[in-house]
Amino acid sequence: METNYTQGERYYQAQKKVAEIRKFYQHLTVYLLCNPIVIVVNLMTSPGYLWFIWSLMGWGMAIVLHGLKAFEFSPFYNKEWEERKIREILEKEDNKPTWK
Repeated sequence: METNYTQGERYYQAQKKVAEIRKFYQHLTVYLLCNPIVIVVNLMTSPGYLWFIWSLMGWGMAIVLHGLKAFEFSPFYNKEWEERKIREILEKEDNKPTWK
C-alpha cells in the first residue's frame, strides 16, 4: 500500500523520526553515565555480591529494544505487521452486524 505524502507531511514524519533517534541517544547517554556510578556504589557497599550486573543487563535490554524501535529494526512488529493488523481490524468492523 503506497501512500503519497505531501512535502509538509514528509517533513513532519522526518521530524518525528529525528526526535525518536535523539531520545534514544539521550537514553544511551544516561545509561553510560549512570552505570559507572552504580558499579562504584556496589563495589564500595557490598563487594562480595556484584548486583550491578543485574542493573547493567536489565537496563541494557531496554536500551537495545529502544534502539531497535528508534532505528526501525523490529523483526516482529514492523510496518507490514501494523498494516496487516489495521486491515484485520477494519475487516472485523465491516463484518460486524449492526443492531439498530
